[in-house]
Amino acid sequence: MHSLSKFLKPSLHRPILFIAAPMILSNLTTPLMGLVDTAVLGHLDSAHYLAGASVAGLFITQLYWLCGFLRMTSTGLSAQALGQGDSDKAAQCLAQGLLLSLVLSCFLLLTQGWWLEAVLFLANAQLEVAQVIQDYFASRIWGAPAALANLVLVGWLIGQQQAKQVMWIQIIGNVLNAILSIILVVYFKLDVSGVALATVVAEYTICGLSLWAVGRRLPALNIQVAWFTLSQMRGLLGLNGHSFVRNITLQLCLAFLVFQGMRFGQTSAAVNAILLQFFSLIALGLDGIAFSAEALVGEQKGKKNPVALAAVVMQSLVWSTGLAITYSAVFWFFGDGIVALLTSHQNLQKATTDYLAIVAVLPLVAHWCFLLDGVFVGLTRAKAMQNSMLASALLAYLPLWWLFNDMGNQGLWIALLAFLFARGLSLGGYFIYLYQTRQVV
Repeated sequence: MHSLSKFLKPSLHRPILFIAAPMILSNLTTPLMGLVDTAVLGHLDSAHYLAGASVAGLFITQLYWLCGFLRMTSTGLSAQALGQGDSDKAAQCLAQGLLLSLVLSCFLLLTQGWWLEAVLFLANAQLEVAQVIQDYFASRIWGAPAALANLVLVGWLIGQQQAKQVMWIQIIGNVLNAILSIILVVYFKLDVSGVALATVVAEYTICGLSLWAVGRRLPALNIQVAWFTLSQMRGLLGLNGHSFVRNITLQLCLAFLVFQGMRFGQTSAAVNAILLQFFSLIALGLDGIAFSAEALVGEQKGKKNPVALAAVVMQSLVWSTGLAITYSAVFWFFGDGIVALLTSHQNLQKATTDYLAIVAVLPLVAHWCFLLDGVFVGLTRAKAMQNSMLASALLAYLPLWWLFNDMGNQGLWIALLAFLFARGLSLGGYFIYLYQTRQVV
């Protein structure tokens, strides 16, 4: 009883909430501000503006998402440097990450013609839509240096447990994006280029504010040339390489679900689009808990305190489980209403209702791998995350999809549940092994 009361002490859980709550609020602003862009383009004189901008925007977002390893490694290394009380190490991981983001953004800018051809090929759009895609892409791609630098800067600030600053920076950037979209499209008649330009300005604003916030944490940044030698960069490149393989494997699994759903017909494809919105809602909350785990686990690894590290994991698990149960209850009791908000088509509402049991189970299964991803980011064990993702895809997702193929689209979602469960199980088992063999720090 004494150990339970000690575990439930508010002071032990407060650091988790101090990071998780601002990150959840920050996550919520992005889709809300995205609705403004949709509304602005949706009120133009033709639907092809919205169609083209949506395709091009999604493509660029996915490109940036594949570079999400910049944020993950930056968070883990920054948190460990905080735990060690080593400002030089914190500065080193920041400077190395920013250099890598600059190299990658230069690559994207130099090869932008190839990427544009790729999105036009994948979209296979009519001439009017293709022109919109080209116009949006031509403006938006110039935000790449800021967008990729922001991954490093935001990750570093999360690792330093500056979640509230990250929240306000993201909110300011997103609100600015929405206001500029309205001004540039409605008053300056820039159409789709105005929406893209507004996003680019917001990305550079977020970058400037993030650099200001970093400067407050590192008032005396003593950059050393030796940090950028291959021997010094090798560890970071290895971490990022494993994280990249992990990210692209996850992206391929989700793309497989989308394209396989299309093979089952238009209704299944539309149902999957709605179900993925439920998945996005889950991610908005669970990512907040995962971010707090990244920062706090990394800090305890830096302090080389395995007992405190395990306590952080257990405390985070309590909040992750509670949030998952809340999601599940909301989807179970109010799923029909949420579907009605997402689509007004009666046949699509009825088709989606058949999946609400899967939707209710989804957060209960998914929260384990969301949280443990955060734990392993904090531990900077990207190879374990990569191996877990690959094994889960090859040994759970694809075999279960083949086994339940006769069930059509529902079998596809059962396979996705198995994939998420396998990720949580493999990462959880490996964490227990690391802890019991005293290798966790």
